[in-house]
Amino acid sequence: MAENMMAFPELRHPFEKTPIHPTGSTTVLYQGNNITLGETGEGDGLLIRPQDLPRVNGFELKPEGACYQDRCVPLNDTLMAEQNGAQWFNLTAFADLMGQPYVADLDARVWSFAELPAKRENMMLNAMAPDFKISDRQGNVIRMADLKGKKALIVTWSSW
Repeated sequence: MAENMMAFPELRHPFEKTPIHPTGSTTVLYQGNNITLGETGEGDGLLIRPQDLPRVNGFELKPEGACYQDRCVPLNDTLMAEQNGAQWFNLTAFADLMGQPYVADLDARVWSFAELPAKRENMMLNAMAPDFKISDRQGNVIRMADLKGKKALIVTWSSW
């Protein structure tokens, strides 16, 4: 009798749980990026290490506050927290302050943040498309910045 083989063996158990990230880590989804944070603070909000902030949303901490390009948001006790002798940046309090929507799956430790309204406003003022990256059919990564000075037609499609 012939053995019945499945075309895609990796799909044999599509409902089997697979880890999203290493145990104890947190995943942040932002602007098409998947950022895995090895360490986060405790509590209802998302507390991250200050040095992880640029990886997450492009802001960096400076003496004048959390800054992105020429825009700075002054730091206060709500945005900075101390736990077990370590400094943490409250990313959800920052999102609330900036009017940035987000959703979280606390059990899976996954947070998804929408585009910051302040960044979107900046794009509308200078009429520049945001920088993004995508893979072509051959797997080559193409960045919007690579097309600077050239005309580009971007066509998107989705099956759902």
